[in-house]
Amino acid sequence: MASANDLRKGMAIDYNGDIAIVLEAQHRTPGNLRAFVQATMRSLRTGKSFDARFSSTEKIEVVPLSTRKMDFSYKDGRDYVFTDAETYETVTLNPEIVGDAQNYLVENSPVTVTFVGEKAVQIELPSSVVLTVADAPEGIRGDSASNVQKSVMLETGISVQVPLFIKTGEKIKIDTRSGKYLERA
Repeated sequence: MASANDLRKGMAIDYNGDIAIVLEAQHRTPGNLRAFVQATMRSLRTGKSFDARFSSTEKIEVVPLSTRKMDFSYKDGRDYVFTDAETYETVTLNPEIVGDAQNYLVENSPVTVTFVGEKAVQIELPSSVVLTVADAPEGIRGDSASNVQKSVMLETGISVQVPLFIKTGEKIKIDTRSGKYLERA
């Protein structure tokens, strides 16, 4: 048993008979009240997010997590299919679990899938991915002040700001945490 002060993002805990993943946890000490931990969690059973408040000394039961390296295979309707490169086992995840990572997924993209027991609960992308520019408008001649940027559309459908010299068909490296252009690939 751990105390509520030990709650961290990504942990799984037993909360009211259900397993919940911690999405965010903050330790607060308001004025002359006792300290508490405010946590935003997602229920594995219902898939819904909720807020919970714990006394800083309250005991919580941590559920063990396991992770596996997998590759994104394809999109099946709304769902995303991932394959384990070693065992060729497939896992199908809904868009709620994939979340914003869907903006950076192309065929054979490596990801880390976190499991509680046999159920996949979240995916983690590498810190940067290489994507192809699908549509890039031409830079305007004479528009060469320092660090001028233009908006381009990537193969996954997201739009990012890049330098003027980037053209359609080029491969660029994108930071998955901030969604910003890093460099040419």
